[in-house]
Amino acid sequence: MEQKVQNVAIIGAGLTGLTIAFYLKRAGINFRVYEKSGRPGGVIETLHEKGFTYESGPNTGVLNRLEAVELLEDLKNDCTVEVADEAAKARWIWKKDRWEPLPSGIIKGITTPLFTFPDKLRLLAEPFRKKGTNPDETLAELVLRRMGRSFLNYAIDPFILGIYSGDPARLVTQYAFQKLYRLEQDYGSFIGGAIKKSFESKDEKEKKVTKEIFSVEGGLNNLINALVKNTVRENIKLNCTGLSFRYDGSKFVSNCENEEFTHVISATGSYELSGLFPFIDSEKLRDINKMEYSQVVQVALGFNKWEGISLKAFGGLVPFIENRPILGILFISSFLKNRAPEAGALLSVFLGGIRKPEIVELPDSEIEKIVQDEVMVTLGLKKFNPDLMKIFRYRHAIPQYGIESKTKLDTIDSLEKEFPGFILAGNLRDGIGMADRIKQGKNVAKAIINDKS
Repeated sequence: MEQKVQNVAIIGAGLTGLTIAFYLKRAGINFRVYEKSGRPGGVIETLHEKGFTYESGPNTGVLNRLEAVELLEDLKNDCTVEVADEAAKARWIWKKDRWEPLPSGIIKGITTPLFTFPDKLRLLAEPFRKKGTNPDETLAELVLRRMGRSFLNYAIDPFILGIYSGDPARLVTQYAFQKLYRLEQDYGSFIGGAIKKSFESKDEKEKKVTKEIFSVEGGLNNLINALVKNTVRENIKLNCTGLSFRYDGSKFVSNCENEEFTHVISATGSYELSGLFPFIDSEKLRDINKMEYSQVVQVALGFNKWEGISLKAFGGLVPFIENRPILGILFISSFLKNRAPEAGALLSVFLGGIRKPEIVELPDSEIEKIVQDEVMVTLGLKKFNPDLMKIFRYRHAIPQYGIESKTKLDTIDSLEKEFPGFILAGNLRDGIGMADRIKQGKNVAKAIINDKS
């Protein structure tokens, strides 16, 4: 059988799209990346100013997917992985008027003031509880059933704020935390499952999945630059506003120079699909667009000389029950090198989220005042005189994998069957972390490489 020549359109030059392009380039498959902005990288952007190196988007990833480890190995000649310092292992939780370390084991979980005594007793009994039977159970429901309310309020809720800037009562465990869901379903218990998994043998590849926090020396832009270099800059078309595709029954045609493609991959947000693909039924688009996005403000804060409390931790998270206006603070310069002057500090302060979306609309002056008040109270500053303060707003920051997820995924599956060669990727499915994006990108590329008939 004669092989067909594949010509692939990738919409979105973020981490997902560039990972797809990287592996297609290796396989010798023709592709074009379309990006609506004037630069590749999507939400990833590193900035250098006044002696600080800071990110306007994600600050770090986690080495919890083999595909992420392998991509970074593939790019080692063009960017260098930076694994976070040991300080990153400590996480703080705000309770009442102080930070408390998030316990990292059963013994510390029993002695911490974060949890109530009855819930500590519940923790001891967790391995003996029956596993859940509701596939649409929310994370809040699961935690209340297995561990208790104080664990929900002072461990899971801040954890969710740090990852999704979301609400555990609206995130469905099976879709938002598939590994956690499988831990209970496969082993019957979180604690028992974790212990059993720790004794399972790992091959050499699995041992590379260290679950360490990582960035790239000099900032995450260097990861993007390495991907662009290895996919060839000429294959990436920037400033593609008003882009759309039509489907003629056998191929996809863009309105940009009438380019024809055997495959079209969307690696952008669900809210952009209707304009890009007018051939998709509007009801099916509604099924996909029911998914919510959190709205987040990130404030990069730099001090040439830090005069607050010691910042020997990854950062601090503020549970929703504490009723403070921030989600948390990352202590970037405590665990990544060369991000601030030697005696200084670089922080990332997060506000907004799914339960406080109105904050993203506040003027800069009000956000600055909130940040000033919160940093002084929580980090012990007597004077607030930052040498750097930059505000970034994201109205579609992080998709929330809620009760609509099954309908969304079923709809995506039906669309990909209805239009052969059409692939909906991006963070509307398969996870939101950097490693998730890399894994999805590599798997999409593999599927296209194998589609030669």
